[in-house]
Amino acid sequence: MKNKFLEIKSPIKAMRGLASISVFLVLLSLLACQQEKQVKTDNGPLDVVATTGMIKDIAKVVGGDRIKLESLMGPGVDPHLYKATQGDLGKLTKADVILYNGLHLEGKLVEIFEKLAEQGRAVYAVTEHIDKSRLLASEDVENKDAYPSDPHIWFDISLWMEAVETVRVALIKHDEAGRETYNKNAGAYIQELAALHEKVKADIASIPEGQRVLVTSHDAFRYFGNAYGIEVRGLQGISTVAEFGLKDVSDLVSFIAQRKLRSVFVESSVSDKSLRAVVEGCKARNHNVSIGGTLYSDAMGEEGTPEGTYIGMIKHNVNKIVAGLK
Repeated sequence: MKNKFLEIKSPIKAMRGLASISVFLVLLSLLACQQEKQVKTDNGPLDVVATTGMIKDIAKVVGGDRIKLESLMGPGVDPHLYKATQGDLGKLTKADVILYNGLHLEGKLVEIFEKLAEQGRAVYAVTEHIDKSRLLASEDVENKDAYPSDPHIWFDISLWMEAVETVRVALIKHDEAGRETYNKNAGAYIQELAALHEKVKADIASIPEGQRVLVTSHDAFRYFGNAYGIEVRGLQGISTVAEFGLKDVSDLVSFIAQRKLRSVFVESSVSDKSLRAVVEGCKARNHNVSIGGTLYSDAMGEEGTPEGTYIGMIKHNVNKIVAGLK
């Protein structure tokens, strides 16, 4: 039986979504017939397009003034559900370098990136060089084929450092003159991330072991839990496309009540309705649990704020988790 709070997906809407992708792919094919593969020949900035804010932040730090940077997804945007727009077509076709997460995070864009790669465009998944043994296998049974590996690797800072390296190499490949700048910026950033990695370990370790449990809207924090020693539970699977039912809510309520957890956490890019239903379910069982705050999971905060950077996002999340669980 499905949760009554779930919106039933319209077959017509689904068909429209597929149609829009098909039209997009046709436009790309037509464009490929009209122009040669773009090769940077002038001394202007490298035109870079990133999908998520986290990837944009890497490119911004490593690329500095040598790149002109745009992203497809802004604050609060769920990459699992994101659909390409006509504006995206313009950004992607003029880009010198395209950076995306991979591991099917951008599920509805995969076909587009594959088509662009076939046309010889510079398309890079920032996860492509990570040792497969370090990737977490998906526990989402319903979406196992679509998500064989958990794509949320940015929550293990040591893995995100490898993504920085992939971006560094990609930028040098397409702008050899900027090698020194890219190497210097990437090196300094990786040192900063290494220090943050150790600080997060210490901060999470300060939470009493019995209370070291993170409950969120969807299962985006498994890398975080694995890297920093905290148990993680999500109501939905690793993709927000996954549906959940009343049994999922009931099981999570039982878990929270049994462990006597103080707080659960909503996410900036996911509706909070489902988790608030869990809170109400706990109250019905005479266990009061509060919303410990909003975490940034699949998208960062507003540009120009501390949370609008990767480091600021991680610090915000850790501060909220520690305050809510201690």
